[in-house]
Amino acid sequence: MRQFTLGDFDFALPPELIAQHPAAERSGSRLLDGTGDLPVDRGFRDFPGLLRAGDLLVFNDTQVLKARLFGEKPTGGKLELLVERVLTGNEVVAHMKVSKKPPVGTELRMDGGFSATLLGRWPQEDGPLFRFAFSSEPHALMLQHGHVPLPPYITHTDTAEDAQRYQTVFAKHPGAIAAPTAALHFDEGVLAGLEARGVRRASVTLHVGAGTFQPVKTENLAEHRMHSEWYEVPEATQQAIADLRARGGRLVAVGTTTVRTLESWAATGRSRGDTDIFITPGFQFRQVDLLLTNFHLPKSTLLMLVSAFTGYAHMMALYRHAVEHHYRFFSYGDAMLLARRPASD
Repeated sequence: MRQFTLGDFDFALPPELIAQHPAAERSGSRLLDGTGDLPVDRGFRDFPGLLRAGDLLVFNDTQVLKARLFGEKPTGGKLELLVERVLTGNEVVAHMKVSKKPPVGTELRMDGGFSATLLGRWPQEDGPLFRFAFSSEPHALMLQHGHVPLPPYITHTDTAEDAQRYQTVFAKHPGAIAAPTAALHFDEGVLAGLEARGVRRASVTLHVGAGTFQPVKTENLAEHRMHSEWYEVPEATQQAIADLRARGGRLVAVGTTTVRTLESWAATGRSRGDTDIFITPGFQFRQVDLLLTNFHLPKSTLLMLVSAFTGYAHMMALYRHAVEHHYRFFSYGDAMLLARRPASD
């Protein structure tokens, strides 16, 4: 097996291909069918026709929080919090963007009239996350005063459109600060088409963290440390997968977050908890047969995951095709469908 380095996952992407806004309709995006040896250009509404009766489609039903909050220090210095996780007792864990870190115990004045008291770093003293105590219930405060945490490559400030479209139609469990973007393409029409075809549905939960955009900085992939995210595979989904295997159907994961959830469960036997699984070429997949995903950043852990799933050479050929044919990239961009291929690179 070839030993891959960070540079293997770089590619040239014209900036104009980075989608800044969603398609006019959720299912109006394009779909690159990469299940065969050669790419096929389709529309997303063709997706139900690519599946079979008895296949199981697994979604991530996490809900994106309005996790970006603005405020100031007692000195008047501006700051920004990005809530990564809600704890108990009105406490949260957040990234803090500020010119100079305030001392522990500082009460920050947040836009909207509430306060956030800095309690220290979390979970390690040298880590990037901080623990805060909000003056009232965090979910309610974020809903009222927060902003949609758009990815760093989307350049506009969040709007009412983003509040609706950077959220899946089946979002159920609040906790993510990035959307499971492959699922953003689904609307009621596509879901009805899947049901009519006899495709079954199940869900998992993985609360996507800011680490999904964390760049890999080491050329040696083994030195990269993944961020940790909370996941759950409900009993109903476990049973649905057992039934699927009994009838010989295919498990179709919607998004890399669903893949990470299912493969974490398969690897550990734990149906809920934290995962820092890092999937690179050579990984032995145990759950997923087909993967619906968006296009990912150069040198990203997600590009490494999809390359592990469908083969590095095939994956990079699909990306070259997507660039040449002006597909729209990243969270608000187009989708691709991949089949699991035996590791051969």
